Amino acid sequence: MDAAIIGVKREYVTPIFFKEERFMEKFKLIKAKKIEEKELIEEIRNLSNHDQKTKLELGFASPYIYWDKLKYKASKGLSPEKHWAIIKFARKMRAAETIIRDPHNKCFSWIKLPHYEKILHEMDLHTGGSLIFYSKDIDEKEKLKFLSRGVMEEAIASSQLEGAATSRKQAKEFLRAGRKARNKDEQMILNNYEAMQDIENEYKNQDLDIEMLFELHRKITKNTIEEKEQGVLRKNEDEIVVKGKLDNIVYYEAPALKFVKTELNRLIDFANDKIKTPFIHPVVKAIMLHFWLAYLHPFVDGNGRIARLLFYWYLLKKGYWAFAYLPISAVIKKAPAQYKKAYIYTEQDDNDLTYFIDFNIQKIQLSINNFKGYIERKGLNNQQMNTVARKEFNLSFRQISLLQYFHGNKDGKTNSKMHMNMNKICKKTASTDLKKLKDHGFLISQKQGRNQYYYPTDKIQELF
Repeated sequence: MDAAIIGVKREYVTPIFFKEERFMEKFKLIKAKKIEEKELIEEIRNLSNHDQKTKLELGFASPYIYWDKLKYKASKGLSPEKHWAIIKFARKMRAAETIIRDPHNKCFSWIKLPHYEKILHEMDLHTGGSLIFYSKDIDEKEKLKFLSRGVMEEAIASSQLEGAATSRKQAKEFLRAGRKARNKDEQMILNNYEAMQDIENEYKNQDLDIEMLFELHRKITKNTIEEKEQGVLRKNEDEIVVKGKLDNIVYYEAPALKFVKTELNRLIDFANDKIKTPFIHPVVKAIMLHFWLAYLHPFVDGNGRIARLLFYWYLLKKGYWAFAYLPISAVIKKAPAQYKKAYIYTEQDDNDLTYFIDFNIQKIQLSINNFKGYIERKGLNNQQMNTVARKEFNLSFRQISLLQYFHGNKDGKTNSKMHMNMNKICKKTASTDLKKLKDHGFLISQKQGRNQYYYPTDKIQELF
């Protein structure tokens, strides 16, 4: 969320969603009536079997419906308010408490929706290993390239969610070039990229502790906020609130620091599986950790990025290594308003965490499907291109990968340093690769200052 900082007070402005005056009056009316459970049960009994099923299933479908949508649904024989009260009652009967609580000691709860069993089983199959083998034409070197792509895309999108204004194309070119950040936006992306790599290479093998959180925070905020605010908890004076743009209503106020410190210790124990709870699927638990850290808002800045990093850390630690290939923030970035609503609905509707869990499960599904499509397309391209490139031109995997990149990015460019960074090779090997491609007529070169840049030619299209 974008922050407008005035003195030490940080105000996060979010669009108005559902608290228009008319709705608030109806919502207060529902609460004021205090509809008795006996009355609700009687209402359900009076419905026909078909109507019971239709009206109750609406409350357990995906997306997980809130009053702002339900009030427009036609309910034969029921007022919208009564229909909402019935759904709320039915949800309450199925909800399971979590150990996450608010400052009033009220626990958040969630419902395992009927379709989750199948979805989570498919995620176990795909993200525990088989996803990357979806296409038989993907070899080991190609997998490493996909991993680099996933980490890069996640770093860019997660930073853009928190205000980084650099475009995706510019950000990818900047990361490929391996140059220093020129502004705060690029620094945010670079920091997040390096933190994602550290999780993949190092942190996933460690238990979570407060120092790891501080280390990650220092990494993602380096050169973007004051040094004294990096890797330390915020202060009580740092009043952090989320308000509506139009109504100025406070949707969220960050908890007091004393509460945050206590809950962070519990969050860490929960993340390390030191708190006994009924079984929670690892994907759902990772989503809970994502929400919990963001809800506590322990730092002055970077809480969303840290929360999403924590999500990845937990799943990679639990063996869901294919998540490193899935830039989920890139999917979330296409629905930022829904992402904010998922937080707000959870906090406003009796701490019902199902809103946030359901939103994230939907986005993970979409990310998996997108990735399947991507590697399927790559597999088809690889079959034709690899045969010609290897047999006729004796090109290496690195050279073929570069041509594939230029096939989809006709305005792209590269140089020895960029080729080195992408393939983790020495300068001499990078120069040899590029010179050979130029000699075959796939690239042309042009000097700009001290740098020799290479650009694609039309001959690349003939390989596809």
